[in-house]
Amino acid sequence: MEKRKKLLEVLERKIVTPPPLWMMRQAGRYLPEYRETRARAGSFWKMCMSPDLAAEVTIQPIERFGFDAAIIFSDILVVPAALGLSVEFEEGVGPRLPSISTTNGLEHDQAKWSQTLEPVYEALRLVRGRLPASTMLLGFAGAPWTLATYLAAGRGGDEQKAAKIWAYRDPDGFKELMDVLVACVSQHLVAQLKAGADAVQIFDSWASGLPRTAFARWVGAPTREIVAKIRSQVPGARIIGFPRAATSDGYELYARETGVDALSLDTAVAMDWAAGTLGTRVALQGNLDHIALIAGGRALAESVDNILEATRGVPFIFNLGHGILPETPVAHVEEFVRLVRGVQ
Repeated sequence: MEKRKKLLEVLERKIVTPPPLWMMRQAGRYLPEYRETRARAGSFWKMCMSPDLAAEVTIQPIERFGFDAAIIFSDILVVPAALGLSVEFEEGVGPRLPSISTTNGLEHDQAKWSQTLEPVYEALRLVRGRLPASTMLLGFAGAPWTLATYLAAGRGGDEQKAAKIWAYRDPDGFKELMDVLVACVSQHLVAQLKAGADAVQIFDSWASGLPRTAFARWVGAPTREIVAKIRSQVPGARIIGFPRAATSDGYELYARETGVDALSLDTAVAMDWAAGTLGTRVALQGNLDHIALIAGGRALAESVDNILEATRGVPFIFNLGHGILPETPVAHVEEFVRLVRGVQ
């Protein structure tokens, strides 16, 4: 069985052994070749918006580890950039962008969205032409709720305070923002699929800590709209959702109502519970603790074994429960790949 079909078959809810694997943030600072490219580029944002550089770092972990999927090197904040907002990345601090409390002034011209985001699609075309035919190519975007937390606060963070206050005090105005984000994210994901992505992932990085009704309104419903919009233009499109750190109730709602093919799980989720409760409805992805990957040795081996055992009877993609950290030893990633694939 070809590796490319291996991951696609999991998204079609088939059980594959050993499971396919890739890692969130697999193109990152833990790799010496990435650090060299980053130094040459001069900035993170330049790498994101330069097709040649984005393609180069996307392929680096595939060449080194032979993962079953490459995920395009980009950032969730390309969507705010398409909406006309300036995005800056401050070294050691993170992203900065103008905070907003209304949709006035946002770019609503969808042709201009495409023009701004064209470097991402060109990078996808470049990667598709250079990847082995057996390797999946994934696109991605931030989910509306997570993007709204950045737009309301003007920075990153999981407090969600500014977005929550906006949504509670001005629900109609906040709904206007979410509608714009749903439209832009949907268009962005469709364009990535048309540029060569085999599947896409929706990152809702700040989905934690929401009351049930708020989770349903701000996480579940917008994701369901995006999935429907994508499939109206790309029938059969394969979509992975990641409502990071949701409650068990939130994960169940997301699996039941959004229409995604696979659900990515954070490190706190008990994989045996997920397999029994969610695995009958969607494929699962996750959820190795990225700190166990740093630790290596027995901790890594036991963590991998426990996840493999828990997911033996469900469609499953092996991944981390969060992005790989810069201090992760390359040798531990190599060992991770060997453990998952059963290579001695």
